[in-house]
Amino acid sequence: MTGQRIGYIRVSTFDQNPERQLEYSKVEKTFTDKASGKDTNRPALEELLGFVRDGDTVVVHSMDRLARNLVDLRCLVQKITQRGIQIEFVKESLTFTGEDSPMANLLLSVMGAFAEFERSLIKERQMEGIALAKKRGAYKGRKASLSQEQVDEIKIRVDNGDKKSHIARDFGISRETLYQYLRRKG
Repeated sequence: MTGQRIGYIRVSTFDQNPERQLEYSKVEKTFTDKASGKDTNRPALEELLGFVRDGDTVVVHSMDRLARNLVDLRCLVQKITQRGIQIEFVKESLTFTGEDSPMANLLLSVMGAFAEFERSLIKERQMEGIALAKKRGAYKGRKASLSQEQVDEIKIRVDNGDKKSHIARDFGISRETLYQYLRRKG
């Protein structure tokens, strides 16, 4: 292939380091999402899909960075390769071209299933850990986004007729979080 090598990076949280994913891969341009991989609705992924052209190669650190489940993984790989674009997974040392053999399709399915299974195990262990911490009284949940003074200010602004979407934006919270604060007593 003679096109560009385009990198795709996804980290789940803002404190994760995206640079490590493709640090040894030569790419001309990189698209980075700081979002969950639970679905394929991610801004940088959409931008990447609109940018790449026939002959390009999309380089991804590993399959689980592109998709968290086998259905999404297979769909994305097919969507990309049908356009004449290769996709290369660095960690798994696999490249898919769209002209793949039954063995390549099997490898995609097996490796994708392992990634999905691994994610399920991680979630299960996390939930078990949270349950045990709750029993010990060590798990207090997520820290509140706003102070009581800020919550009081929100309630005053709502009573004054300010739009909830504007209030949420001013405080850097989602509208749903705003509604949760409004439902609380006190």
